[in-house]
Amino acid sequence: MVSSEGLSASPPPQQPQKQDGVTKPISFAGPTETDIQRSLELEKFLVNAGLYESKEEAAKREEVLVRIKQIVKDWVKQLTRLRGYTDQMVEDANAVLFTFGSYRLGVHGPGVDIDTLCVGPSYVNREEDFFFILHNILADMEEVTELQPVPDAHVPVMKFKFDGISIDLLYASISLLVVPEDLDISHVSVLYNVDEPTVRSLNGCRVADQILKLVPNVEHFRTTLRCLKFWAKRRGVYSNVTGFLGGVNWALLVARVCQLYPNANPSMLVSRFFRVYTQWRWPNPVMLCAIDVDELGFSVWDPRKNPRDRTHHMPIITPAYPCMNSSYNVSISTLRVMMEQFQFGNKICEEMELNKARWSVLFEPYLFFECYKNYLQVDIVAADVDDLRAWKGWVESRLRQLTLMIERDTEGKLQCHPYPHEYVDTSKQCSHCAFFMGLQRKQGERIQEGQQFDIRGTVDEFRHSVNVYTFWKPGMKIYVSHVRRKQIPSYVFPDGYKRTRSPRLTSQQQAEKSSREDGEVCRSGSGERRLKRRKDLEVVNVKQDSPEKRQSISPLRQDSVSPEMVSHRFGSTSKECFMSGFIRTKESAEVNGECQVGTGKPVNFENAVSGSTRSEWQRMDCDEEASLELVKSEFSCAENGETGCLSNSSVVTNLTGEISSCEVVRLELVVGSSEGTPGSVAGSNNQGSLQSDSCEANSELVLDNGCDNGSRVYQDGLQEELEVLDLSSLFPFCVFQFTFYLFFFLKQFLNQDCGQDKL
Repeated sequence: MVSSEGLSASPPPQQPQKQDGVTKPISFAGPTETDIQRSLELEKFLVNAGLYESKEEAAKREEVLVRIKQIVKDWVKQLTRLRGYTDQMVEDANAVLFTFGSYRLGVHGPGVDIDTLCVGPSYVNREEDFFFILHNILADMEEVTELQPVPDAHVPVMKFKFDGISIDLLYASISLLVVPEDLDISHVSVLYNVDEPTVRSLNGCRVADQILKLVPNVEHFRTTLRCLKFWAKRRGVYSNVTGFLGGVNWALLVARVCQLYPNANPSMLVSRFFRVYTQWRWPNPVMLCAIDVDELGFSVWDPRKNPRDRTHHMPIITPAYPCMNSSYNVSISTLRVMMEQFQFGNKICEEMELNKARWSVLFEPYLFFECYKNYLQVDIVAADVDDLRAWKGWVESRLRQLTLMIERDTEGKLQCHPYPHEYVDTSKQCSHCAFFMGLQRKQGERIQEGQQFDIRGTVDEFRHSVNVYTFWKPGMKIYVSHVRRKQIPSYVFPDGYKRTRSPRLTSQQQAEKSSREDGEVCRSGSGERRLKRRKDLEVVNVKQDSPEKRQSISPLRQDSVSPEMVSHRFGSTSKECFMSGFIRTKESAEVNGECQVGTGKPVNFENAVSGSTRSEWQRMDCDEEASLELVKSEFSCAENGETGCLSNSSVVTNLTGEISSCEVVRLELVVGSSEGTPGSVAGSNNQGSLQSDSCEANSELVLDNGCDNGSRVYQDGLQEELEVLDLSSLFPFCVFQFTFYLFFFLKQFLNQDCGQDKL
């Protein structure tokens, strides 16, 4: 018999922790005093950055939505009357206006557009009634400007400005004669007897509602999402149409992190965001809930059944039926860029936790035009501003195809980085804008002698696909040309001219800039060595400062290359690593070359890139458990203060971030080819020294990895002589090295003889 005292002493039963998502949370830990203070600093930073709209603008948005709601109601009533329905039907005719996207999630800022959805009755269609009749009604209104229909988009949309407020208006016709004012759009019944474009149009609102239901703390979710959207725009990875991530993708990623850390505050969630997705094993999907297979028969994302779903590189699954991959636009190249930026963000957050960095460092802009040597410039021209708006929207929606075509035709060996920002040349008389793509050879790829990237046919195919625009008008033109970094037009720079370029840092090195402990900075080869197209080769004089100071660049002639500079460039102070840069051949440098780059850790170019990812990219089992186990292990290592708990995918990402400057590899190969006789250096025709130059693509559309053999540049139909680096400038350096080692061996020999004489 148990006494009452024993019963009273027993501990109360513990309440089970709530689980959000398909797996258990990684940690239920709440914020510390430091985390709370850091969150206050983050919110203050976001306010100072102008990410919150004023009360006046918020009130104006509400007024605009009321006006548009009345316009679509009158439009439906007008069509009901024209179709010959009864007066009662005309009176009951209705259309409902919903919002979704950033406005519905509560993370919109000043000047951003409002995503809206008009739900109408079954007899009002999209093709004629929406894109023709409603379009004409809006075109006749004085408040409406910049009206642009996009009927061929994956989700058909009509873009315009109403009284200065940007609106993206979608339309969905559901299987009801009368649409009730209190329509529950989250109910699956709205999907009865509708087509695929209608399902995609409805899914925006349904997904937004589900996200807000599935996150444990809505306010923390909103602050974190607002922060990371701002970060993505600053780092050039915010654009769904160009192959990166859009608003809904970032919202889903943030919501999943909120589920994994339900008690974390915004500063913790930002840090955990980069920690999680730096370690995530793509293509394992990110899901907020289990995929629902309903009886309506719509296709859901399932790579086990749908072969097309197996090709997705970064699946982020929507939580509303039918569950779709919201990031199907992501390509191999854009995924690489985003993983580099995740590494950058993770490094900064680690430094902030050690009080070595502030929030402003995380939001430093990405210097796109300092990161590549070769670019594709896509110029878009039209007769007037209205035509350019429509033409630009169409071309921009096709730029992703150009990236995919280049990846396809080069078997992934040539990587593209489309930059989601348009530039305008105000000096042109016609309406104009331009987009740019960075080009580089895939890191770790072994280059065959004489291999070229001929993408002229690829670009021609892209032009033909663009020119089938349904609403094409005379004057709409597109030009695709190859430009080198020093040929970038001045109008892309904020001040109208290219500033004196400081030594460029890779993403990983930029993250380390704020907390340099040893005062050394690894710089790219392009910062110290500039090629100039002249009759006589101009050489740059590189001087080595003290280890505590940054190396200086002189615009004078280059008389010599100091061994200390080369060793510093490779992040190594060891004699072995320094010597390997001189005696390594082209194949060994590309396949077996191990040297300390950036972090001082030995990396193998081929094995680290291809071997570690081969098994990862073949796994398509729709299970994120493996990714979460990796993240959990990383979390536990971080909590215990341990290091070295990185996965294969993180090693690949670190490699990408550390060797994102392909000039580092280029310098290694150039110096390595300088061994031998002076005649072999000067007369090699650069085949040995520049064969593996991944940055020098020397034709408009024929991108030659070798950059030699007197190739020509074809730019706008004109031939232009290639720049060829004359390695004869390294002759004095080779003589110096030969003399140095001869003296060294003689000294050793004499010392040995002296020792024998003493014996």
